[in-house]
Amino acid sequence: MTKRTLGILSSTIAAMGVLVGSAAALEVASSTTVAGTPDSVWKKIGDFCAIQTWHPGVSKCEQTDEAGATYRTLTATDGGTIKEKLVEQTDTSYTYEIIESPLPVEDYQATISVSAEGDRTRVDWKGSFDAKGQSDAEAKTVISDIYKAGLEQIAKMGGN
Repeated sequence: MTKRTLGILSSTIAAMGVLVGSAAALEVASSTTVAGTPDSVWKKIGDFCAIQTWHPGVSKCEQTDEAGATYRTLTATDGGTIKEKLVEQTDTSYTYEIIESPLPVEDYQATISVSAEGDRTRVDWKGSFDAKGQSDAEAKTVISDIYKAGLEQIAKMGGN
């Protein structure tokens, strides 16, 4: 290759990086610290459909298996539904993605996890997504409010 060709190629790759970088996903992360061990807290919140017992915005959760993958359909207290797919699960976390939802997000993936923090347990909920139909700030506020409501309820429940 000539120096000119290498220069053009380098400029093209650099420009592609700028384009990809400018389309970075939005991120929201929230956490709370609760009484109890990670194991005791995870027993209360770690089942994929346990969200119906600890999130005040979820009135019902139905879990299904489709083609070897695990899904849950959440019914919100306002009647809306969200279909989510379990992507990965460990003894202290799970990662999921939204498949169908009225929320102002797309390409959404999140992880909820527990870890020891002294004699208490830290619960982390973090997600990345793109805004859909609303501004980035509005989409981040919606997701942040969802996390906050769930984590507040987990904190009230504790792990004991």
